[in-house]
Amino acid sequence: MIDFSLTEEQKALQEMAHEFAEKEMRPKAAKYDKGEEFPWDIMEKAFEVGLISCEIPEEYGGGGLSHLDIVILSEELAWGCAGMYTTIMASSLAFTPIILFGTDEQKKKYLTPFTKEALLAAFCLTEREAGSDAGSLKTKAEKVGDEYIINGSKCFTTNGGVAELYIVFALTAPEKGARGMSVFIVPKDTPGITVGKEEDKMGHRASNTVELFFEDVKVPAGNLLGKEGMGFVIALKTLDKTRAPVGAGGLGVARAALEYAVDYSRTRVQFGKPIALFQKIAFKIAQTAAEINAARFLVWNAAWRLDKGMKVGKESAMAKFFASDVAMKAANDMLEIFGGYGYMKDYPMEKLMRDAKLLQIYEGTNDIQRMIVSREVIGPIKK
Repeated sequence: MIDFSLTEEQKALQEMAHEFAEKEMRPKAAKYDKGEEFPWDIMEKAFEVGLISCEIPEEYGGGGLSHLDIVILSEELAWGCAGMYTTIMASSLAFTPIILFGTDEQKKKYLTPFTKEALLAAFCLTEREAGSDAGSLKTKAEKVGDEYIINGSKCFTTNGGVAELYIVFALTAPEKGARGMSVFIVPKDTPGITVGKEEDKMGHRASNTVELFFEDVKVPAGNLLGKEGMGFVIALKTLDKTRAPVGAGGLGVARAALEYAVDYSRTRVQFGKPIALFQKIAFKIAQTAAEINAARFLVWNAAWRLDKGMKVGKESAMAKFFASDVAMKAANDMLEIFGGYGYMKDYPMEKLMRDAKLLQIYEGTNDIQRMIVSREVIGPIKK
């Protein structure tokens, strides 16, 4: 039987996350959107209420939340501030390969510290010549004795300048291309790591995004995740699990845009009546509300399938591209209800529009998601 109701525990989680977003994130969103400083005070409070370590399994000190729990929280956090949400989500992205493929010893050593203090992690896959085409990776890891020596660079690394731990993808067998990719757990204080300049982004400016350089970075062989050559599989399995929360982030941004526009349309008077009473405005609001609900069902379905251990590649890709497209459309359409005021920084709409765009790009562009879905829907074709 289909049941869309939340449990009492999930309702409590939702309420807690919403209250945190409303009282802690939104009041400082404009301040941190300037990009001049990192919101460590918000991250420390997020840690105190369990938001940073919420998906780390309970046996390692974390919250052990389900995937459905995570998307419920993600929507509320992005509703508060997409940039701060991205900081928390990027740490979860970095935890995921360890949760999925780490040994018990690796999980105890590298996940447990994140349950004891406000620390962040970073997922290091993208390079200047390897974005959508992760198989074009250039960073290499050569095994010498009982160590691997990493050389290369990563770009657009969220949390890169503030993380205590990096999950680094590198080629251990360059001649094999994507099949020669491996994954390493690399502590921030390992000699040879240089943090490049912080990127001056259009949106999500409360998050930290940098380029990282690895020069003769030595890590123990025990820091290899899984086996050599498993990197591409680890990346795919990781992203299958983290794309639904990105879609949930789109829901949060879209919902915020809708709520602001509804409030404004009820009080903005033109031609002697509130503009909410004009059919053009009312229909635009109705369409946006319907699209948000449709996107939420896609996101929840992907998360539910993950919790059931079902195949989810197509569903998580659908959730990611549809919900983030809804976020972009909602931000644009709802901004238009504000007219010229929506273009001004005195109102929240222009920030929502800037924030929505990145959701269509990171963790695999939306066209890459459509490629994933189309290949599964169409299936193999005999030539």
